[in-house]
Amino acid sequence: MENTNLVNIKINGMPLSVPAGISILEAARYAGIEIPTLCYLKDINEIGACRICMVEVVGARSLVTACVFPVSDGMEIYTNTEKVRKSRKMTLELILSTHSKECLTCVRSGTCELQQLCKEFGVDDSDAFKGEVIHYDFDDSAAHMIRDNNKCILCRRCIAACDNQGVSVIGANARGFDTHVSSAFDKDLADVSCISCGQCIVNCPTGAIVEKDDTAKVLEAINDPDKFVIVNTAPSIRATLGEAFGMHIGTNVEGKMVAALRRLGFDKVFDTDFAADLTIMEEATELVERVKNGGVLPMITSCSPGWIKYCEHYYPELIPHLSTCKSPQQMFGATMKTYYAEKMGIDPKNMVVVGIMPCTAKKFETKRDNQSASGYPDVDIAITTRELARMIESAGIYFNHLPDEEFDQPFGESTGAGTIFGATGGVMEAALRTAVKLITGEEAPSVDFEEVRGMKNIKEADYKVGDLDVKVAVASGTKNAKVLMDKIKNGEADYLFIEIMGCPGGCINGGGQPIQHAVVRNFVDLKARRAAALYDDDKKDAKRKSHENTAVQKLYDEYLGQPGSHRAHEVLHTSYVERKKYN
Repeated sequence: MENTNLVNIKINGMPLSVPAGISILEAARYAGIEIPTLCYLKDINEIGACRICMVEVVGARSLVTACVFPVSDGMEIYTNTEKVRKSRKMTLELILSTHSKECLTCVRSGTCELQQLCKEFGVDDSDAFKGEVIHYDFDDSAAHMIRDNNKCILCRRCIAACDNQGVSVIGANARGFDTHVSSAFDKDLADVSCISCGQCIVNCPTGAIVEKDDTAKVLEAINDPDKFVIVNTAPSIRATLGEAFGMHIGTNVEGKMVAALRRLGFDKVFDTDFAADLTIMEEATELVERVKNGGVLPMITSCSPGWIKYCEHYYPELIPHLSTCKSPQQMFGATMKTYYAEKMGIDPKNMVVVGIMPCTAKKFETKRDNQSASGYPDVDIAITTRELARMIESAGIYFNHLPDEEFDQPFGESTGAGTIFGATGGVMEAALRTAVKLITGEEAPSVDFEEVRGMKNIKEADYKVGDLDVKVAVASGTKNAKVLMDKIKNGEADYLFIEIMGCPGGCINGGGQPIQHAVVRNFVDLKARRAAALYDDDKKDAKRKSHENTAVQKLYDEYLGQPGSHRAHEVLHTSYVERKKYN
């Protein structure tokens, strides 16, 4: 804490010097005190709506909301008096009076912030404020999620998260007792311009918004003796799955993850990182060809299905700027059902490809057109990190005690470049490592392109690659993507290559990642800690450039020919469509 612009306050009788102007909620953390809240999201949803964070301030005529009330010099604050506790308990009872109490079957049981607070304040199912209750039909129209307003507490976090993405397809409809969260005119979510990013899900404190659970489909395939079931795990999963089992944020659990997947019964356990390396071979080749042949520039990455859907809805005129490469998930499935199926003598109709993804938009992506290189869907089922964690728990697997095991080969081989795909800037850095080779014929003198790393919303860098000036930009979160898209529309963008990830921070902060309490999201650099695990893995890898992946080399030698070939385009590339904008 800097020693300038400080004010002296007391919290629960303890003297404290804190920065002037911060909220009581933030000041309390300097004293090691956590003031509970159900609506607060730092810099996103600071509205004081839930009234759980009420505290006493000496001299104030009533309790004040700690999340929005600023500290001032000489202020005396009490956070745990009988008056405060009674207020919080009554507020919780009021919330429960219209809340569906299906905790035993709710997917958020154990990670529900409302449930936790009710336990802490001794609130039971006594119906203290029993009265009229409105019943809502839940919306399961979208490919990726279910919205159940019977569990909504009107905290408006989901609305704020959607606004923070620059999408804003949900809001508070009606007024008073009839207020509920929905789309404009109460349209189904499938009928508006939702991009399936799932940021509303990871920020919801209850089970009002959850991903569609496809684990039953996975188990059905595993238990079918006629199906050959392949699973592949996205780069970021190894850095986040451990959180679901109480491990520290940023713990790399790759070995235990592989062991758990084997025990679930998959026939082959492969790594999506292989397909990330494959994506770089195609994407870097496409970029070089566009530069040489006067193609549409800047070229923009196509790995994030949430970003792609955003572009199709909001910037359809810029679709030609998108790389035609499928995402790593889809490239992996396409490779399995063509090359690998042929090699193993398996009919692709009997092959089931399952992706373990950080992203709820991957569920939508599996159903896109032009994603069936074999005549069958490239990927049959995409499940989130959370769904995998529930499968492991349900199977009685002691995850924390598993031995470390390695991926199956050959599609378990990857490079550090593939691993860093999970963090914002990772795709750009991986592409640059290989683009240098393609453009100059020589290896990059350094593989660390640190200018594109980090959690800054938009990053720019200039590189000299041979005789070519390569200006690049990186954005994460579609609200930040809008800034770059507008620059392109207005003729102000002189970039050669742009990376965009739909979720803030990239896949490590995807809508399918483990639920973290709002306290963690507010006051811990969740994205940086998760990303650090991926960059550490990259640093330790003997091979850190995608073109060094021998399994990828063999795929080209035996089947695809060369990057950018006609067959490669048939198997690994796709197309996009203009979608109407409905908000």
